[in-house]
Amino acid sequence: MQEISSDVIRGYNDTIILYFLRREDSYGYEISKNIKTMSDGKYLIKETTLYSAFTRLEKNGYISSFSREAENGKRRTYYRITDAGRDYYREKCEEWLLTKDVIERFISQEAV
Repeated sequence: MQEISSDVIRGYNDTIILYFLRREDSYGYEISKNIKTMSDGKYLIKETTLYSAFTRLEKNGYISSFSREAENGKRRTYYRITDAGRDYYREKCEEWLLTKDVIERFISQEAV
């Protein structure tokens, strides 16, 4: 199975993470697992990429973090989307539609 290059998707990691946080608060491993599942295993986000994105999103005010005890009794860092994060997510979705429209003009169906 072919995987998506991290270079291709890099600009949309934040959007992907915010997608999941729009639905519920979550933590890194769960988000990583959900990305793998939803992409049918075609995109596996690296742990360093994921946590760099969390740091960037929190610094920009798009998410906040908090600690919560997991079922196994260990403390885990959870993330929650902010109102600014919801606005940013909408902007990135609009940007994607424009990007997709432009790039599709350069994709030849005969090449695939």
